[in-house]
Amino acid sequence: MPTFAAALRYWLKLGCISFGGPAGQIAIMHKELVDKRRWISDAHFLHALNFCMLLPGPEAQQLATYLGWRLHGAKGGIAAGALFVLPSVFILFGLSWLYMAGGHLPWLASIFHGLLGAVIAVVAEAVLRIGKKALKSPTLWAVAALSFISIYFFHVSFVFIVLGAALLGYIGNRAAPKQFPAGKGHGAAMDTAPALELPPAPRATWSRSFSINTLCLTLWWLPVFGIAWWLGWSSTQAQQGLFFSKAALVTFGGAYAVLPYVAQQAVEHHGWLSHPQMMSGLALAETTPGPLIMVLQFVGFVGGWQHPGTLTPLAGATLGALITTWTTFLPCFLFIFLGAPHIEKLGEQPRLSAALTAITAAVVGVILNLGAQFTTHALWPAHGGFDVFVAMLAVLAFIAMQRFKIGLMPVIGACAALGLLKLLVLG
Repeated sequence: MPTFAAALRYWLKLGCISFGGPAGQIAIMHKELVDKRRWISDAHFLHALNFCMLLPGPEAQQLATYLGWRLHGAKGGIAAGALFVLPSVFILFGLSWLYMAGGHLPWLASIFHGLLGAVIAVVAEAVLRIGKKALKSPTLWAVAALSFISIYFFHVSFVFIVLGAALLGYIGNRAAPKQFPAGKGHGAAMDTAPALELPPAPRATWSRSFSINTLCLTLWWLPVFGIAWWLGWSSTQAQQGLFFSKAALVTFGGAYAVLPYVAQQAVEHHGWLSHPQMMSGLALAETTPGPLIMVLQFVGFVGGWQHPGTLTPLAGATLGALITTWTTFLPCFLFIFLGAPHIEKLGEQPRLSAALTAITAAVVGVILNLGAQFTTHALWPAHGGFDVFVAMLAVLAFIAMQRFKIGLMPVIGACAALGLLKLLVLG
């Protein structure tokens, strides 16, 4: 069992290098925790991923929280979940300030432009790695393909896709067990060497659930009511606390699934920022470490800056960013700590485990959808035609990681440097 200090160092490192949106972040965790360190078995990792994809909120951050909890209990979960987000909180805060106070910075935009190629390559590698391990039968391949087609072309709700896959797996395991195999349990790996033997998971009791609910709900809502008492319920920051608390309950299917709803409400209903500003925030969030849903912090910052009320613009923006981030991520800890003991038991029941296996196949399609969405945004930006430079970087980065096994950070650094070099050479 790794020491808590060793795990702490890893979670901090993960928070600093977790580029590529949920697909890339899940791939990084899988490569490190399953393939390299052997802290978690492949089967256990996939069960955890299934569970987190069922929850509202950023699935990669919740996966880190779950795995941290499984390794070191509550303190491990809090450390993993918090450190996954904290680096991006500070980075995006600084970039948001530069955006609002400093205007457009060509050198910064060029670095971000180069990073797009690395992100595309990371997502592509993630789909290949997770798909190879999860799709064990022709039927599961079909489930993944149907999942992608449904969400990408027909915009079917992710919730319906997951429910349909779970039902198909549950019934299919009885009718065709080879096509819908049950997992081998948390203690066994599918294609990797044996992982560490984890201690038994805590039991789900009424007293435990009551304590978790009381603590998390108090921590969740106390700052919202505090801001309302200080600035009034009509203030921008209090309204942001309320709105993003509601959004935290409906953010199924990843950031791209919820961003249209957030953009509609934040731009058209509340008027906190404009559509161009919303897209700029998405670009910043896509090219910084941490979950893509961090774009909501940018929304809170810009809304607080442009509508500070009795505060200064920077103070209003800081408070808006903080309350938005708090109400977006604190509910994730509540969902994980409440539900995690139950998912431990689900994996031990064959038909339910088969349902989770089918969900995993559907998740491959969902991750492919996220990758396709991001790649489309990156290669065909709103301001012009096809971006040949980003496409070439993506191909080179993918070859570097797949063929020559070059690490993620050197690839990211090289892409950022090439983006800056393009500005210096071509202007």
